[in-house]
Amino acid sequence: MRRLNFILIFIAILMIVLLARIYFLSIKSNTYYEELSKQNYIKRVYIAPSRGIIEDRNGIPLAINNLGFSITIKPNLRSYKNKDKLLEIIDFITKHFPEYDKDELLKKYKRLDSAYKHDYVQLIDYIAYDDFFSKFTLFNSIEDIKVEPAVKRYYPYHNIASHVIGYVGKSSKKDIEENELSKYSGIVGKNGLEKYYNKKLQGELGYKDVKVNALNKELEILEEKKPKEDNTLKTTIDIELQKYIQDNFNHKSGAVIVMNAQNGELLAAASFPEYDNNIFVGGITQKEWDAMRNSFDHPFTNKLVNGLYPPGSVHKMGVALALLENGIQPDYTVYCNGELQIGNRKFRCWKTTGHGTVNFRKALRESCDDFFYKASLKVGISKIANTLEKYGFGQETGVDQINEFIGVNPSKEWKKERYNQPWYIGETVITSIGQGYTLVTPMQVARYTAFLATGKLPKPHFYKDNYEEPVEIPTKPRYLRIIRNGMYDVANEELGTASKHIKSKIKIAAKTGTAQVISIPQSEKKRMKESELEYYHRSHAWLNTYGPFDDPQYVVVALVEHGGHGGSAAGPMVTKIYNKLHELGYIKK
Repeated sequence: MRRLNFILIFIAILMIVLLARIYFLSIKSNTYYEELSKQNYIKRVYIAPSRGIIEDRNGIPLAINNLGFSITIKPNLRSYKNKDKLLEIIDFITKHFPEYDKDELLKKYKRLDSAYKHDYVQLIDYIAYDDFFSKFTLFNSIEDIKVEPAVKRYYPYHNIASHVIGYVGKSSKKDIEENELSKYSGIVGKNGLEKYYNKKLQGELGYKDVKVNALNKELEILEEKKPKEDNTLKTTIDIELQKYIQDNFNHKSGAVIVMNAQNGELLAAASFPEYDNNIFVGGITQKEWDAMRNSFDHPFTNKLVNGLYPPGSVHKMGVALALLENGIQPDYTVYCNGELQIGNRKFRCWKTTGHGTVNFRKALRESCDDFFYKASLKVGISKIANTLEKYGFGQETGVDQINEFIGVNPSKEWKKERYNQPWYIGETVITSIGQGYTLVTPMQVARYTAFLATGKLPKPHFYKDNYEEPVEIPTKPRYLRIIRNGMYDVANEELGTASKHIKSKIKIAAKTGTAQVISIPQSEKKRMKESELEYYHRSHAWLNTYGPFDDPQYVVVALVEHGGHGGSAAGPMVTKIYNKLHELGYIKK
């Protein structure tokens, strides 16, 4: 009896276990296997949005998407039984498009295909619409070839504003890790506005859930979400003005900036020499890359924000304000006899015979170095550097370009940290005229010039939504009047250093600058003329301006590398730019 009970209990337990297992398999696991089965026949296909158009301020396209077609081939054709079919397909493609190499296409297919791949393999990512359209039906009739719409980024103005606009390139593995959408679009912004605003320009992914059969053939679209494409970027650039500046820069190297002095909008900004952005879209050749990289004119450098230069005499207005802010009286004068002796070294003024008695206004008008030498020694480098920092020296401007450099606003503390060396008074002297360790970018000079014109530091920007209210810098109005009057004289009075070269319809204020590339030996008794120096040893020429003088609206800054004197190198071009601003209706007086 006991043995019978044991058998009955064992049978009961076994029945319970079996019933529990049946329950789990038929009910509890149903959801899991249902989801698993969906994966067998429902495929999510992501849809990349079209990249946003970049426009100038008047709606003229600066970066667009050209329509074309891509060619993809059925996967898993590498097997022995299919290899003849694969070769036939590649022969067919190269017959109609002989510019593609048969062996290269075969290598590409083998690299991208695998035994586990179900999606078609893209062999050619873009053929222009006009080149392909007549052959569309022919290609579409072949079962193992799939032709799909494709786009390619195109820059209609080629090398105009190329550094600012930037370019796109093929997504790298790193790009895809940092930005999943670039995996589906295949491209990503690599430079300029294309990179800075890449997230806005690329839009947002869409998708569609597709029912497929065991052969991966699409049967039905179950759900679809269109990609978000509200991604046009309207810039502050006037491409007509930009083109005009390029036409008048005459194949020199350097930079030009035209900025609204009141709000920081950049109407034009060019780094010369420019290059055609289109060469980067499909991949630049090694030969093209080497030519750009090895050029002494550095075409690949965006000189607007990555070019570092001694400011020369365009620095003097900031130094003059620093002197006034730190105890030097507005009626202060020095007697310039052409040089200042400190120890065994002579610090020479550019005018070897001297300027005679010089005050602030005359020092700016005639760019007297000796005035700044002597006044700077009374104030010292620490106070000068602290004041210049307020005007944006050694600071980012915040402009919407990538990897902006901050330059160098030297001080005792900076030199100690950088070189672990003490500061010498001779370094204060050369810093006062924008030489020595001081380095600036053209964008910093443009922003600082806007401050001189308005008393406020604007944030330079190419996209209106990047606007910020200008920062007011507390400065006594009478100090700014002294600076502005000196700059007026530079462009309008007979002894002004730019007056012979600026003949604009607009009354402007200006300052010339000659920034030495090499130092002049103490043994050199008479300064050589710039024209006597080898080209790459000649000084850089600066001209920073604002106008109209009595109602500052725009800043124009020009830097001509190895141009010598700022007035002669840049004055005629800056004159034309102000006249063009008047012609285009930006300046109405």
